[in-house]
Amino acid sequence: MSGSLNLLRSRLESEQKRLLDELEQLQASAYPADERREGSPFGKREEEATESFELEKRLALEKRIRDQLAEIEHALAKFDEGTYGLCDSCGKPIDPARLEALPQASLCLSCKTLQAKNAQGK
Repeated sequence: MSGSLNLLRSRLESEQKRLLDELEQLQASAYPADERREGSPFGKREEEATESFELEKRLALEKRIRDQLAEIEHALAKFDEGTYGLCDSCGKPIDPARLEALPQASLCLSCKTLQAKNAQGK
């Protein structure tokens, strides 16, 4: 099992690096507000709408990346604590096939299903 755990940790670390690089590129591609407005002295509505849409899209993507990073960092912290592979909710081992498919999984399938049902009920 140790070899497969090392492989999972390596996958998590690779994904963490990829997401950090993606976040950095996304932030580097954003233009400062005054640069965007330079070509639009009268604040044309179409340009403002496009800018707003692009900003919303970029912020949503940044949030998704940050959420994924948080999951990966949580899984890596569990490696350091020696609790990787155990469900955060019930403490039982997470099925190795689930971890293989989703190395950052923090809940066993039963607890994840329960969480999803509770989320739908709200």
